[in-house]
Amino acid sequence: MELSHSLTLNEEALKEIPESKKPVFIFEWLRYLDKALVAAPKSDVKECQKKLVSQLLDVIVDSPGPPTRRLVARCLATLFSVGDTFLLFDTVNKCNDILKNKDDSPSFLQTKLAAICCIGYMYQKLGRMMGRSYEETVQILIKSLRNAESLTRIEVMLAFEKVCCGMGIAISNTHKEIYKAAKHYLTDRVMTVRCASVRCLLEMMKYASFMYTTELESMAALCFRAFDGANYEARYAVAKLLGTLVASTQQSASTSSSVVISQKNTKEISLDDAFGILMSGFLRGGTGFLKGTGEIIKGSSTINREVRVGVTHAYVIFIQILGVNWLERNTNYLLNHVLDLVANPKAASSHIDAVYSRKCINFILRSVLGRMLSEKAQTSVCKQLALIIAKQMATIDFSPENAKDCNQETIFGQHLLVCALQEMGLLILSLGTLANNLIVDQSCSLVEAVMTVLVHPCYAARLAVAWCLRCICIAVPSQCTTLINRCLEGLENMKTTSEAISGYSGALAAVLGGVRFSPLGVPHTKGKVIFNTAEELLRSANQNSRLSLHRTQAGWLLIGSIMSLGSSVVRSLLPRMVLLWRNSFPRSNKELESEKARGDAFTWQVTLEGRGGALSSMYSFLLNCPELVNEDIIRRLLTPIESAVSMLINMGSVLKSYGQHIKAPAATVRHRLYETLSLIPPHAFEGSYTHILRLLISEFTLSENPANTTCSMLKAACHTDESILLGTSPLLHNDHRIIEDQLLSSSAAGSGALEHDPCCLYRLSSTNEELPGPLPLGVAVIDSSVSLFGLIFPRVANKHRLQILSHFVECIRHAKSSRADAVTINVFASLLAALKGLIEAKGNIGQEDIRKAATIFIVGTLTNSNPLLRCAAAESLGRLAQVVGDPRFTAELTQTSFDRLKSARDVASRTGHSLTLGCIHRYVGGMGSSQHLNTSVSILLALAQDSTSPVVQVWSLYALSLIAESGGPMFRGYVEPSLSLALKLLLTVPQSHVDVHHCIGKVLSALITVIGPELQGNSAVICTARHSFLCACAIMQDHEDPLVQTEATACLQQLHLFTPRHVNLSSFVPTLCKTLSSNHLLLRKAAVSCLRQLAQREAREICEHALTLMNVNEESNNGLSITESGLPGLLFKLLDMETDKQLIKDVHDTLMSMLQVLAADNLTQWLSLCRSVLTVTIEQSMDNEIVATVQNIEELEEEGDDLSEFKTGDENYKKNCVQPRWPTRMFAAECIRRIINACQTSSSAHFDLQLAKELHLSKNKGDYLVLHLSELIRMAFIAATSDSDDLRLEGLQTLHIVIEKFCKVPEPEFPGHLLLEQFQAQVGAALRPAFSNETASHVTAAACAVCSAWIGSSVAKDLNDLRRVHQLLVSSLTKLQNTSNATTLYNESVATLEKLSILKAWAEVYIVAMVNEGHISDYNTFSTEENEESDEDFGRFESKGESLLSLVQPELSSLAEYWLAALRDHALLMLPSEYSSQLPRDGGAFYTNDTMDSCRPHYSATWPALLHAATLWLTSDFFKHPPPEDNEKLTKKATEYFGLIFGICMESLCNSRSVCPIDSVITCLRTLHSLLYLPYPRQLLTANVKLSVEVCNVMHRLILTKDSASVHRLSMDVLKQTIIANQEHLLILKKAKFRELYPANQDVPLNSVLELDLIGEGGEEGNINTGKGFVFSVLEVCLCLIVRQIPTLNPTPLISSTVQIKQSLPGNELSDLVACAVNAMETLPDLCSPAGAVSILPTVLYLTTSVLKEISCKSGINKTNNVAITSSLQALQTFISHKYCSDERSAEQWKSLLQSTMAKLIDLAKTGADENKFDEVCMMLALSVFVLRAPADVILVPNLQYPCINHFRQCFQSENMQVKIKCVQTLKHLFNHTDKTISNGYIIALAPRLMEYLHSKSINSLSSESDLQLTIEIINAVESLIRLAEPDKGVKVLGMLVPALINFLFDESTILQANKYQKSLHDHSLQWLTKIGPQYPQEFKTVVSQNTNMRTKLEAAIKTKSLKGKSDSKNIITKTPFVNSTPTIKLKTDFTNFNS
Repeated sequence: MELSHSLTLNEEALKEIPESKKPVFIFEWLRYLDKALVAAPKSDVKECQKKLVSQLLDVIVDSPGPPTRRLVARCLATLFSVGDTFLLFDTVNKCNDILKNKDDSPSFLQTKLAAICCIGYMYQKLGRMMGRSYEETVQILIKSLRNAESLTRIEVMLAFEKVCCGMGIAISNTHKEIYKAAKHYLTDRVMTVRCASVRCLLEMMKYASFMYTTELESMAALCFRAFDGANYEARYAVAKLLGTLVASTQQSASTSSSVVISQKNTKEISLDDAFGILMSGFLRGGTGFLKGTGEIIKGSSTINREVRVGVTHAYVIFIQILGVNWLERNTNYLLNHVLDLVANPKAASSHIDAVYSRKCINFILRSVLGRMLSEKAQTSVCKQLALIIAKQMATIDFSPENAKDCNQETIFGQHLLVCALQEMGLLILSLGTLANNLIVDQSCSLVEAVMTVLVHPCYAARLAVAWCLRCICIAVPSQCTTLINRCLEGLENMKTTSEAISGYSGALAAVLGGVRFSPLGVPHTKGKVIFNTAEELLRSANQNSRLSLHRTQAGWLLIGSIMSLGSSVVRSLLPRMVLLWRNSFPRSNKELESEKARGDAFTWQVTLEGRGGALSSMYSFLLNCPELVNEDIIRRLLTPIESAVSMLINMGSVLKSYGQHIKAPAATVRHRLYETLSLIPPHAFEGSYTHILRLLISEFTLSENPANTTCSMLKAACHTDESILLGTSPLLHNDHRIIEDQLLSSSAAGSGALEHDPCCLYRLSSTNEELPGPLPLGVAVIDSSVSLFGLIFPRVANKHRLQILSHFVECIRHAKSSRADAVTINVFASLLAALKGLIEAKGNIGQEDIRKAATIFIVGTLTNSNPLLRCAAAESLGRLAQVVGDPRFTAELTQTSFDRLKSARDVASRTGHSLTLGCIHRYVGGMGSSQHLNTSVSILLALAQDSTSPVVQVWSLYALSLIAESGGPMFRGYVEPSLSLALKLLLTVPQSHVDVHHCIGKVLSALITVIGPELQGNSAVICTARHSFLCACAIMQDHEDPLVQTEATACLQQLHLFTPRHVNLSSFVPTLCKTLSSNHLLLRKAAVSCLRQLAQREAREICEHALTLMNVNEESNNGLSITESGLPGLLFKLLDMETDKQLIKDVHDTLMSMLQVLAADNLTQWLSLCRSVLTVTIEQSMDNEIVATVQNIEELEEEGDDLSEFKTGDENYKKNCVQPRWPTRMFAAECIRRIINACQTSSSAHFDLQLAKELHLSKNKGDYLVLHLSELIRMAFIAATSDSDDLRLEGLQTLHIVIEKFCKVPEPEFPGHLLLEQFQAQVGAALRPAFSNETASHVTAAACAVCSAWIGSSVAKDLNDLRRVHQLLVSSLTKLQNTSNATTLYNESVATLEKLSILKAWAEVYIVAMVNEGHISDYNTFSTEENEESDEDFGRFESKGESLLSLVQPELSSLAEYWLAALRDHALLMLPSEYSSQLPRDGGAFYTNDTMDSCRPHYSATWPALLHAATLWLTSDFFKHPPPEDNEKLTKKATEYFGLIFGICMESLCNSRSVCPIDSVITCLRTLHSLLYLPYPRQLLTANVKLSVEVCNVMHRLILTKDSASVHRLSMDVLKQTIIANQEHLLILKKAKFRELYPANQDVPLNSVLELDLIGEGGEEGNINTGKGFVFSVLEVCLCLIVRQIPTLNPTPLISSTVQIKQSLPGNELSDLVACAVNAMETLPDLCSPAGAVSILPTVLYLTTSVLKEISCKSGINKTNNVAITSSLQALQTFISHKYCSDERSAEQWKSLLQSTMAKLIDLAKTGADENKFDEVCMMLALSVFVLRAPADVILVPNLQYPCINHFRQCFQSENMQVKIKCVQTLKHLFNHTDKTISNGYIIALAPRLMEYLHSKSINSLSSESDLQLTIEIINAVESLIRLAEPDKGVKVLGMLVPALINFLFDESTILQANKYQKSLHDHSLQWLTKIGPQYPQEFKTVVSQNTNMRTKLEAAIKTKSLKGKSDSKNIITKTPFVNSTPTIKLKTDFTNFNS
């Protein structure tokens, strides 16, 4: 393909490639040329221009396909525009010559089409450069139209369009001729010709004003004719023409795109006239303009639906062209006009016509008012609609005597009301809580106006107003309760009026149905009140025959709606419900027979309505309350259901007797019965299968139904993609589906209306439609029967299955043509449902005869003339093959299709059997049908090339795509031929055959998936395939049909997924951006989906590519264009224009992906974008106070932005786009939070103003979030003070995050102050509105959280600054004391949420206050951070000695009670369901029994803070001063409080049913620690022994299951307090026993009574209770903690991997945790009896020594001051010196264990590899502990003593100097041991070694600090021996020491050469000598006098020292003439004895 990339065609390369690939080569060359001509230098183009023109003309002559001819035309036009024009006219003449040629052969047709295309493009591109040649060209083109086939007609029309575009008004003399030609083809039988004609006329209209002046009526009439028989594309195109035509009459000349030639005698068309033209088409199908030619339009007496739908589109286009400003000015006129249309009798000649007309009007209103208007304008529209409704209602005379006179007017007026109310409902729904102001506005009295319609005589109007009220309640939840009360009051006051009963009950049902969408609900009792009302209606139904029917309907409608409130409401009503259901049906056959005998038509009607209502309420119950449905309930429900089945079976005689009167009610009962049974498990009613099946089959085979009613489910039962075969694919995902559905052949499509099923008022909509549209009853009952049949059939016996299939065949055979089709459609829908049911149940179809019967039946339908039935049959065969699952059966099916396809020539057979092959492969899978793959593919490839039948091509290509999708890797060998065919078809099939191109796209998509990631390869085959894919995508992208463009986008998206580097984003992304402004939803969805994928990997690149469109002005971009804000800005605008949920979600995801990557580096751009969205409507939605606050924020900014900047945003934006709606603003607020999070992970400078400014100024680097803080506050403030509750919640959440992230940021310019201090007023102002009485409770709850965060952040230093926010919290306390208005408006659970949020806020403030006061350490705060920064600089208040606690103190006592009450509630609600009987009947302090389920989440969110605060209060107040023992009340209260706090903590920590968040775990542990820190709670804990053990068990579980070091540390702290509690408890027991033993004599010491020790655990025998003993439980915890930190100590290493910490902790943390465990073990012997202590001693000694060894071996841990080592040594010392060691009851065993431990330590020192060897110092210290502390008989054992001495000897000989030093230091302590028998051994063995070292020669050459330190330590040790030795031996020691010391001295001459270490030793030696001399004068003299040299050396040293001392003192006197002996600063601590 690279050979094709040259300016001129490489003819040599073209000759060498195969003939089949030449078209692709030429196409690739043309694609390259199209791009290169624009970019290439003009000189290069001119050089080769002649050759290029020749080559391009040769391509034209060579019969190019559609894509190629368009490229040739574009290249020729571009060539002449960038190059010379000398060959231009020659080229035009050649093209004209081709057109003049009379050759009619198919091959020459392509040449002719190419010539026409070239002419068009050249005129479009070159314009007036073409001179007067246009006259001849136009004439030739017009002549060529004579007898031309459709392709020529299309191409000529498109050429005319381009000629008009390029030449403008220059060809005004030929406009009329072109107009005549185009006019003629506007009603062409080929739809594509109509579309082309429309394009020509639309373009000409810009320059030919006569079209919308003198020719206006003629054109309009022509458009109406063009609508007739048009398909969707043609209809929409003609509508665009008509809309533009009429809009042109209203546009002034100044706004026109070109200069329009003025016409003299033309009158200006008024708006009335313009609308009148459209109205005439809507009402009369345009017959008024035909002037005598009415006979041409068939069926002129009735409205043509196609014309009506087309005119509906034209209305929308007309208004869209005139724009938003025009619409806002003329809204009232438009509303009156459009609503009058639907009230016209001609628009509603029948019920179905009325429904269709209403849909058209709703579509106009939705498209215009719902999408084009801003929220402010929509509010205004709602007011106007209210006035229209009031005006319409005023015309109705409700007096009975006048009812008949105004009947007709009222009947047609109802449709006006329905449309107005539905549009109002949708507008209010979209406004959300913004509509609150509208509803409370007394000037328009909207609700009053709406409610007057509730008593309208027409049912449709009453239902519409009910639905409107439901919308109001969903949008504004505060209206729910008010409207319920008004409706109940209306029912009560007007109970004798049938309309009022119907209207008010419908309104009540609708409001209840909307409650589930409200976050606030309604009071629980409302459900009971309404149920009572409903029950009363049912009870009184028989009292008044005139009202019987309405009361019955109303009663059951209300009961059904109550079910939608959910289980909490229904649970208490269920017994009454079951009774009502049972009483609604005859209880026996006898009762049924008596009913049949005595009833009349009216009685039966009422009875059937009642039974239908009962079944409907059952369905609602089963659907909405699944928690209440159990076997017992199902058994009770089946009684009335079986009775209903019996009644329906035996109703034949009744139906014959009363016919039409009860036909509809009977159908309703059947429909409700089928619905209800579909929700009950099929096995429950197995006994009734026979009767039910008889009913079902009779239903959908139309046995008793004379109408040819078809079900609506068949298309849904087929695969969604198969709509492409039925020609309805554009409608599946199109905005226009709501009105286009009515034109489909299916009887049910588009006819949905509320009056068909009033139950939809309270049901969830099953579709995505904005308005509920239940289908007509006849269709609905067949649909429900089909669904139920699908559930029952899989459970039916095989013989019945065969009978059913046979019956189907018989029914179809006996039906006549049209009826046969209807029956077949229903039967196939049921068959597909049955097959799906079998697949889901994993069942089998049954025996061979059933398979055969099913196969014959289905295969016979494959050749049906109805494409829908062919689809259904193929789908059924695929499903059947899947169910059977037998390869032989699959082979038979495929062989049948192969045979038929080879022989058949009719379209039906070829299409049906080709699709069958695809469906079999789809459902059986590639592996299951692999043996048929080759044949299937070869047949389908052959069929796809049948150019004579595009239908066959479409079906075969679709089937091929199915096989490719299911084949996967097995299809790999067929990719090349399939791809080659696809490319060939794309290049040859006319573009008017859109379906073929669409299916080619499906094939390509499947082929790309087959190859998959291999596409990245570089092999020749892969490269060719990749080029082919890209080429095919380019062809499809260039196609004009949106469906084909969608497929191109999807294919490129897949290619990007598998081979991203080969997709050219620089051209693809701009194309996607342009697509976003398309009119077609499907195309927009594809573009956004693709952008979403691209943004996940290449967000930066796509944003850069999108910016290339910034200055490009495209026509018809719907106000969407790229501005400075780039692609993100475009996507934000799109959010306000789209309603499709999936598309909006994809836009959100795309923006989030971009934001994550780009926001931190482009803060200004992203924040500006969010600001422009959030702040654009400040004038509209804010009051004066808030605007003033915003202005204050503005003044704080250094730049001083003008307020108008963010009030209105950019002007262009306001003109073209609707202002951002509240959901978009909500998303912008969420984006701000995401930006903050993105910055948090980016750089610390984002949250450090000083660093940010330094980086910004010094390096000019980056943009930092902290510099935009005022902007963040402003945006959060504006969101938090919006009128929309949802936006307020987002704003408060954003404000919370801002406070949280910036509360510690200092203000560099004002040291000691924080950056947020300057925004205190703004924060207060943002919070204040949330605490008003009118504010919804969940908003107040969110505001409370922000209040506590602000107060707790310590930003405000002065309490006076805090008082504003604090006062808000104080004011909220009143809600805790009394029932506020909110409680009566909303559900009780909402009041619970609000109260708990208030309590939580106060709790958090109190906790922070206690931290600030120092009552608790920072580690008791909520933060889970391991290493928190100290906030000492910022966390204290500076207000006249006041503290934060002083703000809380006044409310503290009441708050504490509330906290404890809430915690008590939480504890009750956490009880398992089996304890529900113990719950208080009246509910708790803050919840009611009815709402406890909905309250649980609120308690779960708040209890940790309440628990912590309550504990702090108890420990600082209540528990600090224990109650007197004689005060039972206080004691009981204290015990309750302790039990409550302790119980909640323990339950939360060990609850296996819920996963407790780590924050809550830490809170519970801190709470327990705080609680047990005081003696009194500890006393309460040990009152029950089991509690302590339970605490240990929970701590053990936490340490085992949690990986947090904080949790482990806190667990050990709690354990420590538990041990202290047990120690105190043991002491109390000992004292009690002591008093018992010595009641009178209190002088006996407590410790001397040995019997008291036996109270400890273990008793006399020493048996430690392993299950319930406290000591054993503590040991378990300690072992678990040690093992988690040191896994090598795990006794079961195989399991250890599951309990190890995921990441090892830092050394110091690990040591701290291990030390905690060792410290805990150290205390355990004290809790035991002597024998018990001996039992645990081996364990604790083993663990202690193992810890010592492991910690000492660990690398990366500092051993010097290690906590774990110190604790272990301390523990060993405790065990060695324990009193039980000398207690005769345990001494022997104790000492033996100590010896074992010592032996183990010695052994550890000897063994082990170097890396695992016991640290020498640790070992030495451990042995020294034994030697120094243990009794002599423990350590004087030779096999222990000598190894100890050897270890010290080895340590002294170690090469490690630190080990030597430590050894000498330890030896000094050992030498000084009080027991000479112990020390002598060490002195004898090691003192000579020390002396030897002192006398060694190496010591005189000291070279390091460690050498010096060692020497000094040895001197100290030897000196101590002098004191220890006997006098005679002391002289000998002195005699050895003194020479060594004198040897270290230097004289005056040699000291100068000594280093600093030698000088230091010299000084130390001299100091020692001067100290020793006076102590031992005689001995010293004797030693010194023995050696003259020594004496001389000593004297010289002393002399040198004295001289140096004198000179030093002189220097001091000289330098410091006066020194004040008294320090100037008085220190609090006296350090005078520090050195001593």
